[in-house]
Amino acid sequence: MDPLTHTATGLFLSRIGLKRWTPLATPILLLAANAPDIDIVTTAGGPLNYLHYHRHLTHSLLAMPVMALGTVALVWVFGRKQKIRWAGAFLAALIAVATHLLLDLTNTYGIRLYLPFSARWLRLDLTNVYDLWIWAFFLLCIAAPFLGKLVGSEIASRNTQRPLHGRGFAWVALAFLLLYNCGRGVLHARAVGELESRIYEDAAPLRTLAVPGPANPWRWRGVVETADSFAVQDVDLLGEFDPTRATVYRKPAPDPAIQVAEHLPLFQEFLRFSQFPLWRVSPSSDLQNGTTVEALDLRFGTPAAPAFMVRANLDANLHPVDTSFQFGIPRQK
Repeated sequence: MDPLTHTATGLFLSRIGLKRWTPLATPILLLAANAPDIDIVTTAGGPLNYLHYHRHLTHSLLAMPVMALGTVALVWVFGRKQKIRWAGAFLAALIAVATHLLLDLTNTYGIRLYLPFSARWLRLDLTNVYDLWIWAFFLLCIAAPFLGKLVGSEIASRNTQRPLHGRGFAWVALAFLLLYNCGRGVLHARAVGELESRIYEDAAPLRTLAVPGPANPWRWRGVVETADSFAVQDVDLLGEFDPTRATVYRKPAPDPAIQVAEHLPLFQEFLRFSQFPLWRVSPSSDLQNGTTVEALDLRFGTPAAPAFMVRANLDANLHPVDTSFQFGIPRQK
């Protein structure tokens, strides 16, 4: 998930009572809820380096205690070594780090939870990295206590009633997050069921994928792999699904150029991440009698708007001349 969602989750954990576990609990929880994303520093090594290390060890079960303890130590140092209760601080930070991993697990990007023992990507495909419904509800639950406090102060000036406080809204926010993801899980299962129950150009699905969007929980981008193609079409759970309207991308025939590209380090790194790779082979526009080989991840884009894609230019003898990696959808100039 995005930093805003992680930060708000840490704030709600503080408000429901974890801030009582130790002094400086709130900054500890806010930082711990974001701590695994410290891997952002790997962007300094380039986009491919970031692809390799993003959601790497910092997002694993093994690193959870390290992330929690490091956060507590950092806050303690910058808090001028103010006295804290280390056991309570560590446990609170550990819970916040766990929420980060759970939220990232709900995305299509996924996490490698069992590193360094297994590099398998795990994902639930329930929510987009940015979810507008979660943002809106969290913002409401953050703002509501301040509004309630103003109203409560006005009432308290006339009687002895105590002003409202944010604990209840924090519980509501966290309960909403749990129920919302459960609901999206039901909708995701329905979307996958729609995709799996159809035939695409006389071919049965081998694998299916329903990609969540940032706004409409009933609308999913469907990707279906058959023996010789990929079919991409939106699934609207409130409407009819017609598989004949899908955009079909043919898999290329076995090609020596693809075999060469598969052994290049750049492509091997990409294929370890990509779970729905579409290959394309075409004449090179830069090399005479050369060949361009591309692989893109259909989870995040299409050939018309690729978001994760590797490319290699091969000369007439199929020797690699250059390779490149595209991270994110390119901006229009």
